[in-house]
Amino acid sequence: MPRIDGPEPAPQEAGSDWHPADILAALKKRGFSLVKLSTDNGYHPTAAGKALKRSWPAMEKIIADAIGVDSATIWPSRYMGDRPARSVRTKTER
Repeated sequence: MPRIDGPEPAPQEAGSDWHPADILAALKKRGFSLVKLSTDNGYHPTAAGKALKRSWPAMEKIIADAIGVDSATIWPSRYMGDRPARSVRTKTER
């Protein structure tokens, strides 16, 4: 029987982003959904889902915090390399 409380799925190759299904599974194991994360943080219900497809630092941080890892762990392609680090503001900080 597979463990449901084990470590998060590792990306298929080092430095690659988590698959969206792995992100959804990690959230579900912790009792979250994309809609709940969005609305609980003052965003439109579809906001968190959009962060799975394109960069949105504030929402990426919300998702990563819910999973219990750093945003760069989930999306290394968005946070590593030649790109400068971006500041992350939540909706309530604006």
